[in-house]
Amino acid sequence: MKKLISALLVLTMLLSLVALGEGEPAVPAINEITLGTDFQDVSAEIKILTNRTDIVDTVYKGYAEQFMELYPNIKVTYEGITDYEESLRLRLTTGDWGDICFIPTSVQKAQLGNYFIPVGSFDDLDPIYNFVSDKSYDGTVYGIANGGTADGVLYNKRIWAEAGITEVPSTPEEFLEDLQIIKDKTDAIPLYTNFAAGWTMGAWDAYIWVSATGDPDFHSNIVHMANPFSDRGDQTGPYAVYYTLYEAVKRGLIEDDPMSTDWESSKGRLNRGEIATMVLGSWAVAQMQDAGDTPEDVGYMPFPITVNGERFAGAGGNYAYGINKNASTDNQIASLLYVKWLVEESPMFADEQSIPALKDAPMPDVLADFQGVTLLANNAAPAGEEDLFDQVNNESEVGLNNDDYPDCMILEAALTGSQTLEDLMGEWNEKWSRAQDSLGVEVNQ
Repeated sequence: MKKLISALLVLTMLLSLVALGEGEPAVPAINEITLGTDFQDVSAEIKILTNRTDIVDTVYKGYAEQFMELYPNIKVTYEGITDYEESLRLRLTTGDWGDICFIPTSVQKAQLGNYFIPVGSFDDLDPIYNFVSDKSYDGTVYGIANGGTADGVLYNKRIWAEAGITEVPSTPEEFLEDLQIIKDKTDAIPLYTNFAAGWTMGAWDAYIWVSATGDPDFHSNIVHMANPFSDRGDQTGPYAVYYTLYEAVKRGLIEDDPMSTDWESSKGRLNRGEIATMVLGSWAVAQMQDAGDTPEDVGYMPFPITVNGERFAGAGGNYAYGINKNASTDNQIASLLYVKWLVEESPMFADEQSIPALKDAPMPDVLADFQGVTLLANNAAPAGEEDLFDQVNNESEVGLNNDDYPDCMILEAALTGSQTLEDLMGEWNEKWSRAQDSLGVEVNQ
């Protein structure tokens, strides 16, 4: 009997080793790793896909070299991709795309496990890292955010001062009035939309949540709301955000030819004061500062909405690092080591002036002007509704945060006068309502 039990134990161990990949070590949770000590014997070559084509061969290459001093048996290379979202939408389906990528917005929460390995449980990682709910599903985390951003507005401080503006605007109408003053008193483009890039238009969607409502549950609750895009009449909510864009275009406060905008050159133009304002997350501040000789002129203000006398700004994660579930175990471990080093020990967050991944790390200097503004991240959805927003959003084809075209339609309608904002928002409400009906979602009137 003892021999039989021993044989069964040996067989069980052998089967476990085979399940792990012919004796390769299991992939631990990211919080279970001690950098510089664990897995020094792992040897691998890993590739990271990134949208940061501007620094892939300089800054990111430098990060890889620093990491390889700690783990000389792991070779790290980057691949920069210009049309990132569209390319990743196709490449992920092949499974053969590399080892680490920025998880594209097209991947819904329920699909995360189809492409990426778990990096830990939500309960374990939420006390350690910011924004883990963004890439969590059913209690499991599949990606760690590459830091985070606050939602606000880039502006050239010198141009705004030359226009005689001494206070940052707090409502959409005040913002539009200031843009008109800039147009009248300076040679700068008041608001640069970067329309041709596409994704820069989709960036407006980020402001309809906390920044426009002061409610960290709004992102989860919108699936149960009737007509969430209607005008509230108090310059708050999603309508107020899209009104700001629509009216800026309608009043001629943007570039002359939106079709000819250029993202890369716009960075230097804002730095030099040829552009006065751009609506993008705080992640863009460092890029604008690095693009010219006057980084001190690049400022960042809260989005111009006030809710019941208070100012709020959404704080959300940037792209999150995901690790390929089809990579070898050694490559997965090596990738996890590199991701942990990037978010915990690299100079990345100081370089990019972004909100750190670690909750106990200091906030960036770029947000020093957000005095009196409450920073809030979207709360996680209630249990059982983790992917309900994705379902309603996709079924409706409104495409909040994952499709640039609806926001582009706002600009085109304002530019040509083909539709009023009320008509556009009415169409969005109808689509949202049909999706709610189709999915059987309870609607709170």
